[in-house]
Amino acid sequence: MKYVPLTEALHSYICETFSAEDEFLRNIKIEAEQAGLPAIHIAPEQVSFIQVLLRAVQAQRVLEIGTLAGYSAIAMARVLPEHGRLLTLERQQIHADFAQKKIRQAALEHVIEVRVGKAAHLLETIHEEPFDAVFIDADKGGYEEYLRKALPLLRVGGLVMADNTLAWGNIADANSMEKTVQALRAFNHAMSIHPSLQTCLLPIAEGMTIGIKLA
Repeated sequence: MKYVPLTEALHSYICETFSAEDEFLRNIKIEAEQAGLPAIHIAPEQVSFIQVLLRAVQAQRVLEIGTLAGYSAIAMARVLPEHGRLLTLERQQIHADFAQKKIRQAALEHVIEVRVGKAAHLLETIHEEPFDAVFIDADKGGYEEYLRKALPLLRVGGLVMADNTLAWGNIADANSMEKTVQALRAFNHAMSIHPSLQTCLLPIAEGMTIGIKLA
């Protein structure tokens, strides 16, 4: 089977043709960097992809683990219905403060709620209606624990989506001593063998592992 290598030209074509990143989202990245926040965001082509997935499952309630500047939360909230809700968990107050400012500017404060604290603890305090989708994009060492604690909060037919799961191109290295690579390999394995999930890993941006809850 032949595989098409993703050249810079092809990547540029995909972004130019299918990206849902607008000026507001681009400015979040610029202003976040100016504010001293880490330059970590989903890629422009991921915005469209995640929005398509959320629309496909008719998502009304989304749980995000890892807010940072609010880029992905705002991108996801845009495709939720009027009564939709997105709950995002952020460990650092400075990140949450910046995200909340951008959420207000996007006029999405009625949709997005930011909770501050360690995600592993916050997940244990959520007692609400099931979520339609969970997006994990936080500290990689916590991915497996976040999956274990978030899965009971997800409805049957809902999606688990996790970013950076190609480990920046190192995921195939079984002998890697990098803790991040080891953690992401463990997470991908846990997703792939979980009896309640059907999963796949897509080589989009830095890799996304996606699963649908079967039971």
